[in-house]
Amino acid sequence: MTRFIHDQFAKDYLEELLSQLGECQVPLEIRSEVRQVDVFFAPSTQPKISPEALGLLGKLATTICLFEPFRNPVTIDEIRSCLLKLLEVNTDFIRRANRENTRLNENNYPKLWILTPTASKTILEGFGAKSDDNNWGPGIYLLPEYFRTGLVVIHQLPKTLDTLWLRILGRDRVQQQAIDELEALPPDNQFRVNALLSLSSLRSNLEVSSELEVQDRELIMRLSPLLLEQLETATQLGREEGKQEGIEQGIQQANRMVIENLLRLRFNSLDEELRGIIQPMSSLSPEEFLPLLLQLSREELLARFNSEN
Repeated sequence: MTRFIHDQFAKDYLEELLSQLGECQVPLEIRSEVRQVDVFFAPSTQPKISPEALGLLGKLATTICLFEPFRNPVTIDEIRSCLLKLLEVNTDFIRRANRENTRLNENNYPKLWILTPTASKTILEGFGAKSDDNNWGPGIYLLPEYFRTGLVVIHQLPKTLDTLWLRILGRDRVQQQAIDELEALPPDNQFRVNALLSLSSLRSNLEVSSELEVQDRELIMRLSPLLLEQLETATQLGREEGKQEGIEQGIQQANRMVIENLLRLRFNSLDEELRGIIQPMSSLSPEEFLPLLLQLSREELLARFNSEN
């Protein structure tokens, strides 16, 4: 199911953005059973950027917290499972405090943020989740105080820059609009770059899935021009690097740099198999290799260019 691909995207995306504010563990192993917290976040005492730069997401991340993102509307059992994870993490905190002979107050315990596209009135009422518009605005529902838990109902968030980084994790029209807003941001916005990298990876993973929903196909189509933009940026970067090096062979060496940047962008890393196709690809012009890098899967690229070695 593509839900798992979207879940992985949500974890990677949150890690990319939140790593500027502190330390992310994705996933965090919990000892009792084989159970994982999707994203465990601990803010840095000296973050690289101000939390306000990430808007509402930055506000959620001002304390130690767990993020549990859901592609589909969260269910009762899934909320219970998230609460169990929080309680197990709390138990670890208590053990550590006992070992170190320190005292915990209520604010030392982590918070849990459950990110869901929608949430029914029945679920919200059943868990005693109430909105707090004065402090948080629409779309945030807090469970009773000592649960230290909130539901972020993404499709209820106001459509502002402050909520953009959370709305990227929505579905369908909400996600599509957020992507439109992301695309309109200045190209040098660092969070825009990080988000596009995560979205490019999501698109690549969806492409190789055999169980695509209609919404996933539409998402692939929407992300394609964004990936092309990233490829063109990487191409320009490679050409500039080639010029700075003063390379005598010029074009082919610049092409190698471009291809290396593009492969890193497309597949997030560059292993030996991918390195092996850089040389044969570099004999092509950018007009020839750019569409191939955009359209072919990893397996197709390896099959095509390994045969030319």
